Amino acid sequence: MSGVVELVELEKRFGDAVAVDRINLKVDDGEFFSLLGPSGCGKTTTLRLIAGFERPDSGAILIDGVDQAGTPPHKRPINTVFQSYALFPHMNVADNVAFGLRYQDVSKADQKRRVGDALEQVRLTGMESRRPTQLSGGQQQRVALARSLILNPSVLLLDEPLGALDAKLRKALQVELKRLQEELEITFIYVTHDQEEALTMSDRMAVMTEGRIEQLGTPSEVYETPTSSYIADFLGVSNLMYADAVGVGRISVAGRELSCVDRDGATGEVTVSIRPERVQIHPPDHGGDNLLLGEIERVVFAGPLLNVLVTVEEVGTIQVTVPNQGGSFRWDWPDKVALHFPTEALRIVSWTGTATEELDAEVEEEAEA
Repeated sequence: MSGVVELVELEKRFGDAVAVDRINLKVDDGEFFSLLGPSGCGKTTTLRLIAGFERPDSGAILIDGVDQAGTPPHKRPINTVFQSYALFPHMNVADNVAFGLRYQDVSKADQKRRVGDALEQVRLTGMESRRPTQLSGGQQQRVALARSLILNPSVLLLDEPLGALDAKLRKALQVELKRLQEELEITFIYVTHDQEEALTMSDRMAVMTEGRIEQLGTPSEVYETPTSSYIADFLGVSNLMYADAVGVGRISVAGRELSCVDRDGATGEVTVSIRPERVQIHPPDHGGDNLLLGEIERVVFAGPLLNVLVTVEEVGTIQVTVPNQGGSFRWDWPDKVALHFPTEALRIVSWTGTATEELDAEVEEEAEA
């Protein structure tokens, strides 16, 4: 059983609104792939196109090399798990799981065996006779998973399946979903607006905006090396600063020169990004490069972490995340401090000036990709 999904110039419009804007994407066999983005970015419409619940206006949907764009949903080698679970309240767990087998030539003995196997996969053995109302939200979600898996799909689509659960249960099921996907080696395409879910479970992920894929890569690639200010700001927490590019890998911020990771020889006004956990706090007389002086504005307790807000003149507020190591924090308001920005963590993510017309064309081409 394979499960390679390829979208080629896929487009979907609703009236004048473009929901999916000529997407090109390939999801490999056995991959846990996430579509991440805010409401209205096109991620759910993309999933519905793959499932067959929506018809594309143009483009191809290839599953193992066969175009399924004109194939009805029930004839595609795909199954879908919805956020609402969609369980039948008058049926017990076993009957809910076995529902899809009604349309297959399966003996009662084989049906019972397959239901038992599916429930074992999701760790619900022994609950066959319970009704959905007798189950917790997490157990209902597992029943919905078992109902999808019993049909042995090549690809499993999951539309924000953990969205209705509380935070603690959601974290536990993230681990369970990833474990299950690795054991079954089925291609999972997972839609979510929750950044932690995408970062925790995905082999690769695509961050979407306005019907387009803004950035594609592994979770670490997208988080550590954002290719735009939108990605840096949307995914996790990021400090964004305006600066002037004054040389290759050199920027000027608040009258001080800093070294950074350059982006195609950017010049002119730029936006730079650095994650709060990469900024380092030192005493104000600390020597070295890549330093900006500031004043502590507030220290916010966040359980395992402390979020330190530092005001830097001509820049604004910089957030610094440090581990909570117990006891009192070394600094408090309104202490003066020096902030160190490691070169490899300080990145140019967008710019308004460019060195050549060719670079302008590259930027425009990248924005359209």
